[in-house]
Amino acid sequence: MANLKVTSAVGTLGDYLRDQRRQAQLSLRQLAEQAGVSNPYLSQIERGLRKPSAEVLQQIAKALRVSAESLYIRAGILEADESSTRAVQDAIATDPLLTQRQRNALLDIYHSFVGSETDT
Repeated sequence: MANLKVTSAVGTLGDYLRDQRRQAQLSLRQLAEQAGVSNPYLSQIERGLRKPSAEVLQQIAKALRVSAESLYIRAGILEADESSTRAVQDAIATDPLLTQRQRNALLDIYHSFVGSETDT
């Protein structure tokens, strides 16, 4: 049996899931149990060998307490919505409780996470 990755998006999804699981201090077995999937199946998802359904991703997201939408985007089920990126930038830029220096710092951090450089 060939050990091939399904797609690069799935590999990225697997890496992300593994990182989130570790940050939540959950073992593979614990996350599988909480998400209602088998250990081998979850392991295959993390290694990029299987592409999970939207339903399975939703169960994993709930167990990890992360956005199901973010998992859908990483899995290639949904397209990243640029308007949501713009909404975050606008919210930071117009927050009256932040100084301009804080706004700039938050925008820099946000851009480093999402990989976008949009003028504000």
